[in-house]
Amino acid sequence: MIGCGKIADGHIEQVRAIGRGEIVAVCDREPLMAEQLAVRMNVPAQYSDLARMLASERLDVVHVATPPDSHVALAAAALDAGCHVFMEKPFALDAAQAQVILDHAQRVGRHVGVNYLYNFEAPALELQGLLDTGALGDIVHLDTSYGYNLSGDYGLAVMADATHWVHRLPGKLFHNVLDHVLAKVVAHLGDEVTVKAFALRRRPETGNPIVDGMADELRFLMRSGDVTVSGLVSAHGRPVAHTLKVVGTQDSVELDYAARTLVRSARQTQPSAIGRLMPAWTQARRFAGSGWRNLGRFRRSEFHYFQCLRVLLGRFYDAVEGRGPDPVPREHILRVCRLIDQIVVATGAER
Repeated sequence: MIGCGKIADGHIEQVRAIGRGEIVAVCDREPLMAEQLAVRMNVPAQYSDLARMLASERLDVVHVATPPDSHVALAAAALDAGCHVFMEKPFALDAAQAQVILDHAQRVGRHVGVNYLYNFEAPALELQGLLDTGALGDIVHLDTSYGYNLSGDYGLAVMADATHWVHRLPGKLFHNVLDHVLAKVVAHLGDEVTVKAFALRRRPETGNPIVDGMADELRFLMRSGDVTVSGLVSAHGRPVAHTLKVVGTQDSVELDYAARTLVRSARQTQPSAIGRLMPAWTQARRFAGSGWRNLGRFRRSEFHYFQCLRVLLGRFYDAVEGRGPDPVPREHILRVCRLIDQIVVATGAER
């Protein structure tokens, strides 16, 4: 495990939960960070020097949970040491760096994964089943929303510290979450995508030019062939949203990743007042069905926060062991990074 911040706990817990590997070492350039994680999680070895860890340990896989401006160098070192690499998002600072990492992995014959965990959340897996059977028809439009709570622990850290690594990202605050927003839709887009976007800041000034220069609301519109995508990233909308609506030629569905629900959109099938009365009851029944499915997952201990990461890591280790494809295809990783680049340019965030 490289990078011993908060998210590292989730990686270690889920690797152990799937029983597919043993966490033998942690590494952080700040020795105290490596020590606290090793002690808390009972990991045998701790390092503050990556080269020493790679030379001393017989590692099959390295998980990288550091800021993205370090990912190219860390991935290259791990790949050259013969390791497969699982990367935290953002995958890289830009598409050019992402290409470097992916090409390097291909050159040395190793797998690279990325933590697009929400694509493996229960409603996302249900959606994939509907798409595989053609139940929605052709995709017409996708609408995606993601909330960023600046009053939470992470948001407060970003706002209080002008040297926080988020401020070094080309897309600032949005760059840290756009992987999650875009990873859900890139499978439905081609390589040629037109992007329009704008960003604004709603919160009051703090007097710190670095913090005040960071927008906290983003809107974007994309088109790829006959498919369009609309997106909202908001630090102010309440409740904090994490949703996706998929509009198809046969049917449409609405996903709520926080509530872990997927329901088909309401439609009027009877005439007049009766027709307007029934959809609410139909939707209530569908939400109740999602509730019962979630209850079943709870009883099977599949409803914890990082269940989706557990599924993703299971599939990544399948790929490493030659028993399945990469859970996130390299072309999807590149497409996400390219779209982030386009949004950064469209909003002027790089200036």
